[in-house]
Amino acid sequence: MSELTEKDTVTRVEIKGKKVILLGTAHVSRESVKEVETLITEEKPDMVCVEIDAARYKSMTEEKKWGNLDIVKVIKEKRGFLLLANLVLASFQKKLGANLGIKPGEEMKKAISVADENSIPFSFCDREVHVTLRRAWSKSGFWGKNKMLAVLLSSVFSEEKLSEEDIERLKKKSALQDMMEELAKFLPSAKKVLIDERDRFLASRIYTSAGKKIVAVVGAGHVPGLVDWLKKFDEKQEDTNIDDINSVPPKSKFSKIISWIIPVVIVVFFIMIILARGWEEFRKVAAVWIVANSGFAALGAILSMAHPLTVLVASLTAPITSLLPFIGVGIPTGLVESILKKPRVKDLENLSEDILTTRGFFRNRVTHILLVALFSSLGSVIGTIIGGGHALKFLTPVIGFLKNLFYTVFQG
Repeated sequence: MSELTEKDTVTRVEIKGKKVILLGTAHVSRESVKEVETLITEEKPDMVCVEIDAARYKSMTEEKKWGNLDIVKVIKEKRGFLLLANLVLASFQKKLGANLGIKPGEEMKKAISVADENSIPFSFCDREVHVTLRRAWSKSGFWGKNKMLAVLLSSVFSEEKLSEEDIERLKKKSALQDMMEELAKFLPSAKKVLIDERDRFLASRIYTSAGKKIVAVVGAGHVPGLVDWLKKFDEKQEDTNIDDINSVPPKSKFSKIISWIIPVVIVVFFIMIILARGWEEFRKVAAVWIVANSGFAALGAILSMAHPLTVLVASLTAPITSLLPFIGVGIPTGLVESILKKPRVKDLENLSEDILTTRGFFRNRVTHILLVALFSSLGSVIGTIIGGGHALKFLTPVIGFLKNLFYTVFQG
């Protein structure tokens, strides 16, 4: 890498036989849209790279993008969380943009339209969003997943508003660095997938793009990482192959075993209580565990304003699904709710607007079904923890029983 010059939101990088001009944007910035048009028109590059994937661009430009959504299929295939996460992220950006009178991602659309007008080739350089979200979820541990859920839920109910000055401030390097550090502390696995992996992915696509002069329109937070990766590629320190981060890793045998540990521990613990304390004590412990599971799952369904029959299903199935790692209570509750309140055409047509408000999230039958599945699942998890905590009171006599059993078997 022979030269690196920076000015405001534009970073110029010279690599062997190629000039890369990185434009750092904010996705709801009116100023970023103007900068995109000016830069591409003045530089007249051989290629324009945009930080977006083809599927997201299609969803941004097609009015009927939700018309073919099959919510039942989404629930059955356990993709409810991914869809909800996608909608929440879109909601957050759209709410910020609505306050500023601009649609999120408008600078990416502008980059493509200006490239078209000037007969300049363009390429979608970002990783598919569903791969990114699924990798972020699969690489997060138990607490990481709960933090992600908390962030998503807070985003749904947030009415935060930012001014244009706030948005422009987010493009400054000092503010971006602080944000990246906070994200790394709070959600390290998510930061690795959402930022670090995508830095590498975008840099690889930009580095291998055709042409001697390339303009890359990317979120400002990616610029420092892109510069580092372009340098590594240019100096042959790293390979540009990105296959390892362009797919969802299959569950390892260990993770599959881990998913069975809690159910097995619960069952074994119940058996121990029967042997050590008798059926009467077991019934007391089991009753508390079942009531906690049923009650909190039902409460979650109620808080999501589910149909009364769905609340009943949550109550009846939660104790069973808690012992079955391959199915959560969100699947039966989501399916029942989708049957009782089947999404209408207007729900699909209004989805992009309804996600802008908390009321819209609950009113639209698509997002409402997803919230029912999520809230009932969270309730079941809380119930399992509380019921399990109560059962731990019986741990001391069970340990005493096991000691006596061990002594009898091996010493007798």
